[in-house]
Amino acid sequence: MNIKDEFHHSPRIEAAKAANEEDAVLWRWFSALIDEGRLRWCRSSSGWLVSVDHKHVATEPDFDSAIRAAKSQVSVVTELKKQRSRRVKIQSNSKAHMSVDG
Repeated sequence: MNIKDEFHHSPRIEAAKAANEEDAVLWRWFSALIDEGRLRWCRSSSGWLVSVDHKHVATEPDFDSAIRAAKSQVSVVTELKKQRSRRVKIQSNSKAHMSVDG
């Protein structure tokens, strides 16, 4: 491996690439929600307040942190809803099988 290859694969470069990808994902999410009219924010004495789908999801001292916290919160809630939906589907399928078998 030559010096040029070492530079392109250094931990610092890899971390920068990962950060750039995270930022790209975040701002695509932000843009999509703006386009859909689902994201709102305002500045208050408490910091930046962010709402998604008319629900308050984050308050942070700076805008960037507030948007990141909002995305994180929305992602957690979305994942929990998916898990709950899967459980309900599994339960209803097992009940349907029980009634057919019973």
